[in-house]
Amino acid sequence: MIAPQPFFQPRGTPFSILHRLKALSKLGYQIDLLTYHLGENVAINGLTIHRIPDVPVIKSVAIGPSKTKVVLDIFLFVKAVKMLAEHNYDLIHSHEEAGFFVTYLSRKFRTLHLYDMHSSLPQQLSNFKFSKSKLLLRMFEKLEAWTLENADAVITICPELFNYVEKRFPNKENTLIENVADNSLVFADTNSGQSVDKKIRSNGETVILYTGTFEPYQGIDLLIDASRKVVEKVRSLRFVLVGGKPEQVELYKKKVTELKLEGHFIFTGSVLPQEVPAYVAAADILVSPRVEGNNTPLKIYSYLRAGKPIVATNHITHTQVLNPDVSMLTDCTPEAFGNGVISLLESAELRQQLGENARKLAEEKYSYDSYLNKTKDVYSYLEERLLETKVI
Repeated sequence: MIAPQPFFQPRGTPFSILHRLKALSKLGYQIDLLTYHLGENVAINGLTIHRIPDVPVIKSVAIGPSKTKVVLDIFLFVKAVKMLAEHNYDLIHSHEEAGFFVTYLSRKFRTLHLYDMHSSLPQQLSNFKFSKSKLLLRMFEKLEAWTLENADAVITICPELFNYVEKRFPNKENTLIENVADNSLVFADTNSGQSVDKKIRSNGETVILYTGTFEPYQGIDLLIDASRKVVEKVRSLRFVLVGGKPEQVELYKKKVTELKLEGHFIFTGSVLPQEVPAYVAAADILVSPRVEGNNTPLKIYSYLRAGKPIVATNHITHTQVLNPDVSMLTDCTPEAFGNGVISLLESAELRQQLGENARKLAEEKYSYDSYLNKTKDVYSYLEERLLETKVI
């Protein structure tokens, strides 16, 4: 498996990779994971982690496309060639842009290739405003199409990506596997529920919780702007924001102070993955104000499992999973989002109904058994392909 990510760090794609590894371990596979020099080792049966050489001048990797990743991916490619030359691998399981060069390597070393598609990379170039070059965008579009066309199988993580691949390559083995896995499957529970509750609810306030990164597409600005209207209506509440890099947290703390809302906000910064469930359990309302992208946030599945009322923007990133029966969906404006939160604050019956429906949806459609079975099906298909090539 080749993952162009700092692994493990608590953010979107590394979480997805982590749960792929855990599922493959449960299914009895042996995996060599090749990844960046950054990140914490995670102990999983059957997994051996291989890292590129230490690059002392690179101590962090931003989310999304970057020049830093280009440099690290060169090291990743060189190490991949070395490992493939030394071992007789049955399959290369690639993530994100690694799929580009693995398409070449799988041909050179005559091995199968499974492409794990977390997003459309040309779209990422636009979303992260990496470059305005139309030439670069066209190059990424061609590389993505080449990868999808030549992969032996593809995993897509949300309906929007599944439909995208299905439309362009209808005969491709394309499996939709949503990121529904629970972090408790990998990380031990810290039993920090009571301490978290005391930390965020000193005087019985209603807690509105956001968890995740603080990247621009997540809509933190929208959430803070929306909070002004909510606080005017209901004073005894707290917005608790879990996540964010230190510099991002300071930026938003400053904004909250300028709006004279500091008494209604708590910023925890990044916390350990095993601590997040305690925050979710302590919350009264869960929010996801994302404004860009088409892949469903991982937190949505944990929100559903929690059985708590959800407020989310009426955006494709949410609506491919959420609907009005399980969540309060609003337009992507501060006023609309604020009204959505207020509607839930004013109706205990609505909060209870949405929460119950959310938990039911998680149990019926987004269970871990389903996740594991879909993973098994993809690998069973590839095992059959492997046997066919050996016979030939």
